[in-house]
Amino acid sequence: MRKLIVTEFIGIDDVAEHERLPNVAWNDEMQAFKEDELADSGAMLLGRVTYEIFAGHWPAEKGDFADRFNALPKYVASATLKAVDWHPAELLEGSLTDAVTRLKQQAGGNIYMHGSLSVARQLLGAGLVDRVRLLVYPGAAGRGKQLFPPDAPIALDLVSAAPLGNGVVAMEYRPVAKS
Repeated sequence: MRKLIVTEFIGIDDVAEHERLPNVAWNDEMQAFKEDELADSGAMLLGRVTYEIFAGHWPAEKGDFADRFNALPKYVASATLKAVDWHPAELLEGSLTDAVTRLKQQAGGNIYMHGSLSVARQLLGAGLVDRVRLLVYPGAAGRGKQLFPPDAPIALDLVSAAPLGNGVVAMEYRPVAKS
């Protein structure tokens, strides 16, 4: 069964709006973190906003990383989009939890969810996320959209944590199953 892995850039206060995070220099360690994710990816799951941002940017990018990123199957959760044109891509049908459950049962590599905070919160709350990978920036945004649902605590087991040379900490967690 495929795993669903949420990956986010995030501040120490759980704000995951990239434009609100402190500026840090992108370095080889961050690039390696993203390269490892791409090597492990069999597909992407995206909400509408992230899909539109990525579809407006990535098809024009060149190079090995961009070629592999663009070639991944993309599944888009949206109640408003009628079509997707960044191929290969398809709109999910039916309820989000049912559609993601079906995706996880299909053959293929792991499914990575980049950004898409509202979708990630719903899937965390439904217990469908298998891993949470974070690049935690050294600072607090103070306000903004947060990753974790404010109304439902989620217990996490630490899988790994590695401080990077630019002050960012690469972390991976496994959500603890609700009993």
